[in-house]
Amino acid sequence: MKIVSKLLFAGLWLFLCNPASAQQSQQYGDYVIHYNAINTNLLPPQVAKANNILRSGSRALLNITVLKKATDGSTIPIHAQTTASAINLTGQRRQIQLREVSEPSVGENGPGAVYYLGEFRFNNEETFDFQIEVTPDGEKQSLKLNFRQQFFTE
Repeated sequence: MKIVSKLLFAGLWLFLCNPASAQQSQQYGDYVIHYNAINTNLLPPQVAKANNILRSGSRALLNITVLKKATDGSTIPIHAQTTASAINLTGQRRQIQLREVSEPSVGENGPGAVYYLGEFRFNNEETFDFQIEVTPDGEKQSLKLNFRQQFFTE
């Protein structure tokens, strides 16, 4: 399987493995930020391996995608400066190191995909308040996103 196929499959899997998370997005003018966080054990081993993600019942993966609306109404993935942190209910902060995964376009089907992935550890039933900051390339103003999610070990 080519790396492009693996990345596409990984991206689709990240959005489909948790149906409730697939709907998580926030719109900011011409930009849409899609985000989700899942237990890495939910990833198929081949997807985790292809994306260098450690599968574990006590590790989660944060996935962020930034899209820009085109004049025809479609959206295109864009690069951005992204930072993320998570604070649990006892006030402990965790910086989440994000890395960009970029998929080249295939033929004339439009641009490829751009994802920002970050892994972090959690304890059973731990709840986090996520703070995400995104600055799309070419923009000076950052976009801020907050959400809360609880995680369970397997």
